[in-house]
Amino acid sequence: MPKKKVVPQEEPEQAIDSLPEEIEPGDGTFEQPEAQPQEDHPQEEGLPDGMPLRDEREAENFPSLPEEAPEVVEVVVSEPQDPASGEEPSTEPQESVPIGDAPMEDRPATAEAEQVPPPASLPGTDAPTAPIPPMTDRQSFFALDFREVDRGLTAEERQAWNSIYASFRGRSALSGRIIGADPHSMNVRNRETGRVERRTMYCVVVLLYRVPIYIPATEMWTGEARPDYVLQNMMGTTIDFIITKVDREGGYAIASRRQAARAQRYFFAHRPDLCRTGSRVKCRVLAVGPRRCLVECYGHDVDLTQRELRYTAIADLRTEYHPGDELDCIVKGYNAGQRELQISVKETESNPFEGAELRHPVGSRRFAVIAGKYGGGVFCNLPDGTVCMCNYSYQHEDSDFQAGDSVMLVVQRFEREKRQMYGKILSKW
Repeated sequence: MPKKKVVPQEEPEQAIDSLPEEIEPGDGTFEQPEAQPQEDHPQEEGLPDGMPLRDEREAENFPSLPEEAPEVVEVVVSEPQDPASGEEPSTEPQESVPIGDAPMEDRPATAEAEQVPPPASLPGTDAPTAPIPPMTDRQSFFALDFREVDRGLTAEERQAWNSIYASFRGRSALSGRIIGADPHSMNVRNRETGRVERRTMYCVVVLLYRVPIYIPATEMWTGEARPDYVLQNMMGTTIDFIITKVDREGGYAIASRRQAARAQRYFFAHRPDLCRTGSRVKCRVLAVGPRRCLVECYGHDVDLTQRELRYTAIADLRTEYHPGDELDCIVKGYNAGQRELQISVKETESNPFEGAELRHPVGSRRFAVIAGKYGGGVFCNLPDGTVCMCNYSYQHEDSDFQAGDSVMLVVQRFEREKRQMYGKILSKW
């Protein structure tokens, strides 16, 4: 007798108790129930106790693909399923999308996709590529393999390069003696326009063991630029500088004295024992001319004349001072805002005019040496350092005497306000 067809809407849900008697919950094995006609609801296996069976309406509601759907090739990259996790793979349908049609923001971002480099453009195609900016000097420096480039160096060479590396990384100052000044072509930034220009300028050369260090003229002075002949006359002096570029393959470095001077001025301004008036400090001679001398004192470049250097008259300063000399000086004034420093070298010693009236009374004859001439007058230095401003006697003329000649003079008078002694040259001696 045929079974009565049951309408799905009127079929009650079957409970777990309605299972065949052959299936015993908890038993490891069970027998397959007899096959039922298609009209009956299929029995789902593996459901836990107490869970209702799936309704047939859920199966009927699954969407079905159209019969003439085109075949779509899809590559899905996913991690393998872990059998120990107990999670079942998802049975929900996924919409197939042809590769390359989906926008980038709709695709899931996976770790594998981030690590895969972008595909190379095919030959013959003009794919737009963003220009790679050039590496800066510091980026090029940190990209070096120092163990490889410094292999085979001697102990002295390694120490020199390590000092250069430390100055470039930490902006610490180094000291070195200038051995020359040569013209070089290099790219510099114009302070007015801010553009990089190719210019040929003099660069002072400093050797750190056997490594040449070039300092452009634009990085030598803190204020106004000085003529090139000043750089050429600085050979032999010692300066401080900071490394600004390292060319390890070329075997040289570029430095800046201006940056080192800025750091020294900051240190000087914050030391009251150094910058107050009357303090005794050190200065280094940079360049010497016949009448002027350029010195450096804690990052300040100061021009000194003969009056600030010595009480006695000096015909040519180059005979007494040389680049690289270190002198004692007294601070006469300091303006931190204007970066102005006034110093005096001669005031480190007592003025020989004091007590000159007792040592050289009026009318006495003294031995002296002509130091120089100015405005028709002759400056004569006495052995104790006293300077006597002299004229010639009536029987002599200026062409008879030259600087460096020994003469006999007579003391005529003293002026306390000008702190000056006057006399007359009697003859050569």
